[in-house]
Amino acid sequence: MTLAQAPLLTNGATHSAQTFRMMVKDLARGAEGVTEGGDLKVAPLTVPGGGVLVGDGSGIIRGRAVPWQGHYTAYNIGTEQVTIAPTGGTPRTDMVVLRVLDPEYEGSRNPAKDKIVAFEVVSGVSAAATTPPPGFSAIPLARINLPANTGTITAAMITDLRRIANPRRERRIQMVRGFPYSQAPRGADWWADWPPEARVQFEVPSWAVTANIVTQIGVRFSGQPHTRWRHKFGPLFGAEVVMDDDAISGSSRGTIMLADTPQITPALRGTAQILSLQHNALPGSFDIDVNAGSNCVFDLEFVEGVL
Repeated sequence: MTLAQAPLLTNGATHSAQTFRMMVKDLARGAEGVTEGGDLKVAPLTVPGGGVLVGDGSGIIRGRAVPWQGHYTAYNIGTEQVTIAPTGGTPRTDMVVLRVLDPEYEGSRNPAKDKIVAFEVVSGVSAAATTPPPGFSAIPLARINLPANTGTITAAMITDLRRIANPRRERRIQMVRGFPYSQAPRGADWWADWPPEARVQFEVPSWAVTANIVTQIGVRFSGQPHTRWRHKFGPLFGAEVVMDDDAISGSSRGTIMLADTPQITPALRGTAQILSLQHNALPGSFDIDVNAGSNCVFDLEFVEGVL
């Protein structure tokens, strides 16, 4: 192919469907999947039976018939019931997909009267399959693992396969510059909220599913410190980080780094939560403190995921 003519939105030009599909590809940055975390979720029927419900929402599907096919957008308003055939004497795994069959590239459907985009069941896939069969212009929504002699689909049989085409990400950095002098409390079997000023508040987006947290704090210590540190984010606690230095005889300064990737629970979304540090001084002969020369940087990124 040569350079496509005319460029999109050129006054007086005629634009093909492919031109718009390529625009969708560009805007989606070549990605495909559902648009937001709650879109096109597959669930059992209200009264479990031989099918599933696909919820409302939208998605982006990459055309795979030819390399220059471009991307399609599709949306569902309300819920749509999709029939799942019962099994016989052997188990079977099906996959529910959102598929495009564009007659410009495959098939013979008439867009004026036939479905070009539809929820389709791909029967007999691998029990661990996560993608549609090769060549399908489709995005996966769910895998249904059916036992033998089964005609009723329950929630336990449904594995969510949705991915967000372009997940939202929101990064925020807050810094505490300088601390009042404070020496770490001692106690081998309990955690202290220390330093008490090492705490900041973050608004949790309603779409957040995970978070990436990196914190660095500068401390002053003497002796041979043996301490543990962890994040506290609302009701969540991070992994323990150990500070263990047996090469210091006098006073010195150091930086403690903590990193966690907690899951954001539904109860936290849309709320304000405190991110702080907790410290546990293990037995030993040492001192550790913060003062006006100590700084703390909280780096937090929220990431969207399927709900």
